[in-house]
Amino acid sequence: MTVLLLSALAFSIGFGIIAAVQLLPGRERAVRARLAEIEHIGTDPHSPVERRRRFLQAERVLEILEFLGQHLQGGPEGAANVRSMLAHAGYRSAGAPAIYLAVRLAVGLGLFMLFFVSIPLLGLTAAIGLFVAIYFGLVGYIVPLLYVRSRVRARKKDLQHSLADTLDLLVVCVEAGLGLNQALVRVAEEIRHVSMLMSAELLYTNAEIRAGTPRDAALRNLADRTGVEDLSSLVAMLIQTDRFGTSVARSLRVHSDVLRQKRRQRAEEAAAKTAIKMIFPLVFCIFPAMFVVILGPAAIRILRALAGIG
Repeated sequence: MTVLLLSALAFSIGFGIIAAVQLLPGRERAVRARLAEIEHIGTDPHSPVERRRRFLQAERVLEILEFLGQHLQGGPEGAANVRSMLAHAGYRSAGAPAIYLAVRLAVGLGLFMLFFVSIPLLGLTAAIGLFVAIYFGLVGYIVPLLYVRSRVRARKKDLQHSLADTLDLLVVCVEAGLGLNQALVRVAEEIRHVSMLMSAELLYTNAEIRAGTPRDAALRNLADRTGVEDLSSLVAMLIQTDRFGTSVARSLRVHSDVLRQKRRQRAEEAAAKTAIKMIFPLVFCIFPAMFVVILGPAAIRILRALAGIG
């Protein structure tokens, strides 16, 4: 029995030693692989850690810009105009006006200092270099304004093009028996394939109504946020219909007909302007080429004839 116990003990010890020897390198390899994975997570630009780090850095930059922009805002009227323009462009946060003003000033000063420091490198005189620096500083100050205005025009154009389809869907939903709030939600779901912007605006309006905002106030906010004239007239019609208790479906159908007539008139106006707009390309691009093709050979022959006479 003693011999068997000793043999079993020796076998267990030997097996444990062999297993430890076999498993230790695997454990080491696993640790190295895990450390490499952690390092890769820290350096991968698409990792959650890196995205969180970039988000925090952007938040700090926005806080600094907002702090600087708060001292650049003018009177209440000017601040209201800037806030309205930014709302039409899709920037609705409370600190958007301050950040916008700070960005304009930072871009302008940055370009001014860049070209002012580069005067010796460009080989310009002090007066010309200062003029160039001031010019690009003004350009940098104006570029954010132009960008915001172009974004406003693009958003208004998108809303204007999708308004007719939105109104048709709204008429169908109301005539089918849905209430106005449920119709707005349904239209927002269906119009998403045509215009994500219109869908988001309608969902935002419905969220305001659900949060306790009166429906007329939520509809006015929709008109103020978008700045589209046709949408403002639609909102005014819905508010009057709700106030006087008339048929919403009939009012929507009449307004839809009026809107389509306006679209037709705009198309006719754009077609009438086409002839005038084509004058400048014809005069500056097509006519010179035609003159070269038609009068070029004659001019060459005239010059040769004159040279022969001389």
